[in-house]
Amino acid sequence: MRADYDSKADALTIELRQVDRFDHDEQVDDDYCNVGIADGTVAAVELLYPAEHLDLLGVAAKHFGLDGSALVATARAALSAPDRLVEVNVAERVVA
Repeated sequence: MRADYDSKADALTIELRQVDRFDHDEQVDDDYCNVGIADGTVAAVELLYPAEHLDLLGVAAKHFGLDGSALVATARAALSAPDRLVEVNVAERVVA
């Protein structure tokens, strides 16, 4: 996943996969969280005022079948490095 926190806009975009454009957006709530859909699947999650609304990532995860923990971890990484592109690889732990 790639994420970018724009500190001036106070907006976060988490890109699950790269696409040229979204076919449409779906709102998670009325104001702060949207999900970009391309080719029938989630391509990105966008969040306004992310520090105040990280809980909406869990709502989006449940609604769209995403990994909520990975979304929150990625969001926190981006918030920690504002105005820079952050890449996060979240893999399941393999128990030997």
